Parts: sequence; C-alpha cells; structure tokens
Amino acid sequence: MNKAQLVETIADKVGGRQQAAEAVDAVLDAIVRAVVGGDRVSVTGFGSFEKVDRPARYARNPQTGERVRVKKTSVPRFRAGQGFKDLVSGSKKLPKNDVAVKKAPKGSLSGGTKTTAKAATKKATAKKATAKKATAKKTAAKKTTAKKATAKKAAPAKKATAKKATTKKTAAKKTTAKKATAKKTAPAKKATAKKAPAKKSTARKTTAKKATARKK
Repeated sequence: MNKAQLVETIADKVGGRQQAAEAVDAVLDAIVRAVVGGDRVSVTGFGSFEKVDRPARYARNPQTGERVRVKKTSVPRFRAGQGFKDLVSGSKKLPKNDVAVKKAPKGSLSGGTKTTAKAATKKATAKKATAKKATAKKTAAKKTTAKKATAKKAAPAKKATAKKATTKKTAAKKTTAKKATAKKTAPAKKATAKKAPAKKSTARKTTAKKATARKK
C-alpha cells in the first residue's frame, strides 16, 4: 500500500479524499518533525518513532571488500507496539467493526510544537528541582560535618586546658609544701646552732677547773 492507496482507504471515514490526504500529510509531517527534533513519537498499540545516533565505525564495501570508514550519523527507527505485534503474529484477531489500534490516551503522542515545548519545560523544571534538592542536601551534609569537626577539636582543647589547670594547681601545692617545710627546718637549725656554743663554754669551764686544781 502506498500513500495514495492509504488516502483512498480512509477517504470514506474522514469525509472525502481531500480531507483524507490532508489528514495523512498532517500526521506524517508531525511525526517527521518530532523525530528530526530528537523527540520520541509513541502511539499506544501501534508503535514508536525515534531518532538513533550511530557512532563512527568501519565497514566493508560489499563489491570490493575494501575497508571503509563510515562517519557518525543519525537514523530514524520504528518500534512496533505490543498490540501491533500481537495482531501481526496472530495471537489476537483483527476487530471487524472497530479500529485495529485503539485511541491513545492524552499526552501519549509526543508530536507537535506545543506538546514538545510543554514536555521540555516540564523536564527542565524537574531537573532544576532535583539539582536544588541535591545542592541543599550537600550543603546540609557539609554543615553537619563542619559542626562535628569543630566539636571534636573543641573537646581535646578543653581537656588540654583542664590538664594544664590541674598541673598548675599541683605545682602550686608542691611549692607551698616546700616553703612550709623550709620554714620548719630553719628554726630547728638555729636551735642546734645555739646549743653548740653552750657545749663549748661548758667544756672551757671544766678545763679551767682542772687547771686550778693541779696548781693547788
């Protein structure tokens, strides 16, 4: 079936050949424009049209067998829907008094400028919202990590300060104890010094008495 035959087939259903030709042209034009723009056109039960990028590669010329480099290119691709596959395979029968492909729900056909613009706007908004949430989470995580690090640093500093204060108090106590011991020791030494001259004077008196007794 070619395009003309397709138009003739649907002419009775859309009110004439002219209307059928315009309808076919409009549908095909919408699909082509959407796929060229990088959008995916999906019709429930029928299939989907999409653009596929093929990277540069090497191929062989079938006539000469020579190896040829093929440039990067983009090609259109059609994937049949499950309903279409089932009808072709025979697992489902074609309806007699109904359309073979059911009408798609609203928004399933991604063709046309308005629909594409709305879809792109929604995607961009969703991406921005996701990026903002991710940034907020990272900022919160950084703040929490910084607080924990500050708390860890402050704790050792406090411990070190407490140790220094304890060391100073201990040193002060030791110094006070030494001073008190020194004060107690000083009077004892003075008393010993006083006792020593007394012993010397007693020894002198005894020697003098002995000398007097010998002279007599």
